[in-house]
Amino acid sequence: MANRSGEESPTADQSREGANGDGRELAQRAFVVLRDNAIGKATSPSRRLYPHQWSWDSACIAIGYARSSQRRAESELRSLFAGQWRNGLLPHIVFTEGARYFPGPEFWQTERSPDAPTRPRTSGIVQPAIHGTALWEAFRHASDRDAATAFARALLPQMLAWHEYLYRERTRDGGALVEVWHPWETGMDNSPLWDDALARIELVPADVPEYTRVDVQVADADERPSDRDYDRYAYLVGLFRELAYDASRVRERTPFAIRPVLFNALLAQSNRDLGELAGAIGADSGPFVEWADETDRALETLWDDTTGVYRDHDVLADKPLASWCAAGLAPLYAGVPSAARAERMVETLRTTIAPVSAEGWAVTSLPPDDPRFQPKLYWRGPVWPILNWVVHRGLKRYGYESLAEKVRATVLALVRDRGFWEHYDPYTRTGHGGEEFAWTAGIVLDLLGSSSTNGSPERD
Repeated sequence: MANRSGEESPTADQSREGANGDGRELAQRAFVVLRDNAIGKATSPSRRLYPHQWSWDSACIAIGYARSSQRRAESELRSLFAGQWRNGLLPHIVFTEGARYFPGPEFWQTERSPDAPTRPRTSGIVQPAIHGTALWEAFRHASDRDAATAFARALLPQMLAWHEYLYRERTRDGGALVEVWHPWETGMDNSPLWDDALARIELVPADVPEYTRVDVQVADADERPSDRDYDRYAYLVGLFRELAYDASRVRERTPFAIRPVLFNALLAQSNRDLGELAGAIGADSGPFVEWADETDRALETLWDDTTGVYRDHDVLADKPLASWCAAGLAPLYAGVPSAARAERMVETLRTTIAPVSAEGWAVTSLPPDDPRFQPKLYWRGPVWPILNWVVHRGLKRYGYESLAEKVRATVLALVRDRGFWEHYDPYTRTGHGGEEFAWTAGIVLDLLGSSSTNGSPERD
C-alpha cells in the first residue's frame, strides 16, 4: 500500500520489530542499561558522564518504561518532580549526593532563591517540557488503572504549575512562545544554532566564575563542547545566581534569549497530552487545551518558506537564527503545520538533512552541507536518537509511514550494532559521548513498542 510519500508502506510484520526475537533481545539489552543506570528511584543518563537525574532524559526514560513497568515509569516522574521549585520551575538536574560532576550544586547555589527546595538540591534552569507526554504515556499504558489514576491526579497539579511557570515567566510581550536563557535549556547544548548569540557575549577573565570541567576527564574532549563555550555557560550561571534566579530580573539582563522550535513543539504536544489526561481522570483540561492552541498559532510565526522548516528566533536580535537543523521539523511531531506545509518539510528532509545509511536514513543534528558540520562532535553533526524519535513521531502523525519506518529502523540498527550511545557518527556509525546511555534505551523501548513479553524487568 502506498502512503503520502508515494512509497510502499511496510507491512505490520516488517514494522513490528518488537514481535520478533531480535526485538526482544534488544529490549532486554535496553532494560539492562536502564537497570545499570538506576540511582535509587530515578535513573541517571550515564553513571560516569552524567551521574544525576536529568529532566528531559527522565521523561524519555519514563516513556520507555511506560509499556512494561508502570511502577518505574511513575517513580521516574515522581523523583524528578520532587525537585520542583515553589514557583513551578522544573530544574534540569536533580542532584544525588556525592557524585562527581560539574556544575554541581555548590556551583549553582540555588539556595539564593527563596523558591528553590532545600532538598533535593537542584540546578536553576530548565530543559524541554516533554513531561506531560511522559505522564500521558505512563497513564494510557498502565496495567493498574486505579493506581495510574491516583498517580495522575497527584502529579497533574505539579504539571500545571510547571507549564504555568513557563507561560508566566518565559514569555514576553503577551506572546505564547517560551524562551530559553541558557544553551543547556534547549537540550542541544553546543549546537551551531546558538553560535551567533553566544558570540555577542564578550568576556574578560574576571567575568567567568572559577570552575573545573569533569566531562572531558571521563569522555573524549574532541566530542565535547569547547572551553570557550563552557566559559559562556559558566558566565550565564554566574549571572543567574547573582540575580537569585529571579525570572523577571533574568529576563531583563540575560544576553542569551532564544525561542526554540523544538522546545515549543514539545511543550505544545505536552499540553495536548495533558488535556487528554485531564479529560480521562475528570480534571479540568481547559488550561492545557488553551495553551496548546496558543502555542500552535505562535509556532506558525517561526515558519521559514525559504528553507522549508521552522526557524528558532533570537529574541534580543529580533530575527530568526542564521542556522537551522532538523529540530525545525519538530512541529510535525506536535501536529502544527498544514498538510501542504508538511509535504514541503518532508521534501526538505529528503534533500537536505538525511544522510543515507544501510537501513534507510536518520536526521543529523546539523545539516551535512553546513560548513560547521562535524559528524562526531556533540550537537554539531551526530545522529541523536531523541531528535530522530521526534521526527519519527511527526512523520507517522502525517501519514508518512514508510519514511517514519526508515528512521525507526536506522536508529534500532545503530543501537543493535554499536550499542546504547549518546549519539552516533552518521558516516562511520560509531557511537560517541556517553556509553550505555539511558535515554537511548528509553527511546529504543518506545520504538520497539516493548511490553512484558519483550523482556521487561518486572511485571507490575
